[in-house]
Amino acid sequence: MKGVFTFFLLAASINSVVSESNDINTKIKAIRIVIKSDDLMKFDKSSINVEKNKPYEIILKNVGKLPKAAMGHNLIVLDTGNDALTFGGNLITKYGATLQNEWKPIKAGKLVLAQTKMLGPNEQDAIIITFNKSGVYHYLCSFPGHFGQMRGVINVK
Repeated sequence: MKGVFTFFLLAASINSVVSESNDINTKIKAIRIVIKSDDLMKFDKSSINVEKNKPYEIILKNVGKLPKAAMGHNLIVLDTGNDALTFGGNLITKYGATLQNEWKPIKAGKLVLAQTKMLGPNEQDAIIITFNKSGVYHYLCSFPGHFGQMRGVINVK
Protein backbone atom coordinates (compact mmCIF):
# COMPACT_ATOMS: atom_id res chain seq x y z
CA MET A 1 0.00 0.00 0.00
CA LYS A 2 2.89 2.33 0.82
CA GLY A 3 4.29 1.78 -2.72
CA VAL A 4 0.93 2.70 -4.30
CA PHE A 5 0.75 5.89 -2.18
CA THR A 6 4.32 6.84 -3.20
CA PHE A 7 3.44 6.27 -6.88
CA PHE A 8 0.40 8.57 -6.67
CA LEU A 9 2.39 11.22 -4.78
CA LEU A 10 5.13 11.11 -7.44
CA ALA A 11 2.57 11.28 -10.27
CA ALA A 12 0.90 14.30 -8.65
CA SER A 13 4.29 16.05 -8.31
CA ILE A 14 5.14 15.45 -11.98
CA ASN A 15 1.71 16.71 -13.05
CA SER A 16 2.25 19.87 -10.99
CA VAL A 17 5.60 20.56 -12.69
CA VAL A 18 4.10 19.98 -16.16
CA SER A 19 1.21 22.33 -15.34
CA GLU A 20 3.62 25.05 -14.20
CA SER A 21 5.64 24.61 -17.40
CA ASN A 22 2.49 24.94 -19.53
CA ASP A 23 1.49 28.09 -17.61
CA ILE A 24 4.91 29.62 -18.36
CA ASN A 25 4.56 28.79 -22.08
CA THR A 26 1.13 30.39 -22.33
CA LYS A 27 2.43 33.60 -20.73
CA ILE A 28 4.84 34.17 -23.65
CA LYS A 29 2.72 36.21 -26.06
CA ALA A 30 3.38 36.30 -29.76
CA ILE A 31 4.01 39.72 -31.27
CA ARG A 32 1.07 40.55 -33.53
CA ILE A 33 1.52 41.72 -37.12
CA VAL A 34 -1.56 42.46 -39.23
CA ILE A 35 -1.38 42.39 -43.03
CA LYS A 36 -4.39 43.47 -45.07
CA SER A 37 -5.20 42.26 -48.58
CA ASP A 38 -7.69 43.85 -50.98
CA ASP A 39 -9.41 43.67 -54.37
CA LEU A 40 -6.50 45.52 -56.01
CA MET A 41 -4.30 42.43 -55.43
CA LYS A 42 -2.06 44.14 -52.90
CA PHE A 43 -0.84 43.53 -49.38
CA ASP A 44 -0.69 46.70 -47.31
CA LYS A 45 2.83 45.74 -46.16
CA SER A 46 5.63 44.82 -48.55
CA SER A 47 8.40 44.73 -45.94
CA ILE A 48 8.37 43.72 -42.29
CA ASN A 49 11.27 43.82 -39.82
CA VAL A 50 11.37 41.26 -36.98
CA GLU A 51 13.83 39.68 -34.56
CA LYS A 52 14.86 36.05 -34.60
CA ASN A 53 13.80 33.64 -31.83
CA LYS A 54 10.66 35.61 -30.96
CA PRO A 55 7.16 34.30 -31.70
CA TYR A 56 5.06 36.30 -34.14
CA GLU A 57 1.37 36.02 -34.91
CA ILE A 58 0.87 37.14 -38.50
CA ILE A 59 -2.78 37.88 -39.20
CA LEU A 60 -4.01 38.21 -42.76
CA LYS A 61 -7.25 40.19 -43.20
CA ASN A 62 -9.01 40.21 -46.56
CA VAL A 63 -10.66 43.64 -46.60
CA GLY A 64 -11.85 43.23 -50.20
CA LYS A 65 -15.45 42.83 -51.36
CA LEU A 66 -15.12 40.47 -54.33
CA PRO A 67 -16.01 36.78 -53.79
CA LYS A 68 -13.32 34.27 -52.85
CA ALA A 69 -13.68 32.40 -56.18
CA ALA A 70 -12.70 35.57 -58.04
CA MET A 71 -10.37 37.32 -55.59
CA GLY A 72 -9.35 34.99 -52.75
CA HIS A 73 -6.17 35.77 -50.83
CA ASN A 74 -3.79 33.83 -48.62
CA LEU A 75 -0.32 34.39 -47.22
CA ILE A 76 2.50 31.90 -47.63
CA VAL A 77 5.82 32.43 -45.84
CA LEU A 78 8.77 30.82 -47.62
CA ASP A 79 11.98 29.62 -46.03
CA THR A 80 14.97 31.89 -46.44
CA GLY A 81 16.70 31.62 -49.81
CA ASN A 82 13.46 31.22 -51.78
CA ASP A 83 12.27 34.02 -54.04
CA ALA A 84 8.51 34.77 -54.17
CA LEU A 85 8.45 35.37 -57.93
CA THR A 86 10.28 32.14 -58.76
CA PHE A 87 8.19 30.16 -56.30
CA GLY A 88 4.96 31.73 -57.59
CA GLY A 89 5.85 30.82 -61.16
CA ASN A 90 6.00 27.17 -60.12
CA LEU A 91 2.88 27.05 -57.93
CA ILE A 92 0.77 25.03 -60.33
CA THR A 93 3.34 23.17 -62.43
CA LYS A 94 5.82 22.11 -59.74
CA TYR A 95 4.14 22.57 -56.34
CA GLY A 96 0.67 21.13 -56.97
CA ALA A 97 -1.50 24.19 -56.27
CA THR A 98 -5.02 23.59 -57.66
CA LEU A 99 -8.51 24.96 -57.29
CA GLN A 100 -9.47 21.77 -55.43
CA ASN A 101 -6.87 22.39 -52.69
CA GLU A 102 -7.50 26.16 -52.62
CA TRP A 103 -4.19 26.91 -54.35
CA LYS A 104 -2.01 25.44 -51.58
CA PRO A 105 1.46 24.40 -52.77
CA ILE A 106 1.08 20.88 -51.39
CA LYS A 107 4.28 19.58 -53.02
CA ALA A 108 6.54 22.42 -51.82
CA GLY A 109 7.55 20.63 -48.62
CA LYS A 110 9.96 22.53 -46.39
CA LEU A 111 10.12 25.50 -48.74
CA VAL A 112 6.91 26.71 -47.04
CA LEU A 113 7.32 27.65 -43.37
CA ALA A 114 3.68 28.60 -42.78
CA GLN A 115 0.51 29.54 -44.63
CA THR A 116 -2.96 30.86 -43.98
CA LYS A 117 -6.06 29.43 -45.55
CA MET A 118 -7.54 31.08 -48.67
CA LEU A 119 -9.75 33.96 -47.54
CA GLY A 120 -12.89 35.49 -48.97
CA PRO A 121 -14.14 39.01 -48.26
CA ASN A 122 -14.07 40.11 -44.61
CA GLU A 123 -12.33 36.91 -43.49
CA GLN A 124 -9.08 36.58 -41.59
CA ASP A 125 -6.66 33.86 -40.58
CA ALA A 126 -3.47 33.76 -38.53
CA ILE A 127 -0.22 31.88 -38.41
CA ILE A 128 2.19 31.74 -35.49
CA ILE A 129 5.82 31.59 -36.51
CA THR A 130 9.25 31.93 -34.90
CA PHE A 131 12.19 32.65 -37.18
CA ASN A 132 15.23 30.76 -35.88
CA LYS A 133 17.81 32.33 -38.16
CA SER A 134 18.52 35.77 -39.54
CA GLY A 135 17.84 36.45 -43.19
CA VAL A 136 15.23 37.52 -45.71
CA TYR A 137 12.03 35.49 -45.91
CA HIS A 138 9.66 36.09 -48.81
CA TYR A 139 5.87 35.86 -48.58
CA LEU A 140 3.21 35.79 -51.28
CA CYS A 141 -0.40 35.04 -52.19
CA SER A 142 -0.85 31.82 -54.18
CA PHE A 143 -4.18 32.66 -55.87
CA PRO A 144 -3.49 32.38 -59.64
CA GLY A 145 -1.76 35.47 -60.98
CA HIS A 146 -1.58 37.26 -57.64
CA PHE A 147 2.03 36.51 -56.69
CA GLY A 148 3.35 39.08 -59.19
CA GLN A 149 1.99 41.93 -57.05
CA MET A 150 1.04 40.28 -53.76
CA ARG A 151 4.40 39.56 -52.24
CA GLY A 152 6.77 40.97 -49.68
CA VAL A 153 9.74 40.27 -47.48
CA ILE A 154 10.29 39.65 -43.79
CA ASN A 155 13.73 40.87 -42.69
CA VAL A 156 14.87 38.88 -39.65
CA LYS A 157 17.70 40.38 -37.59
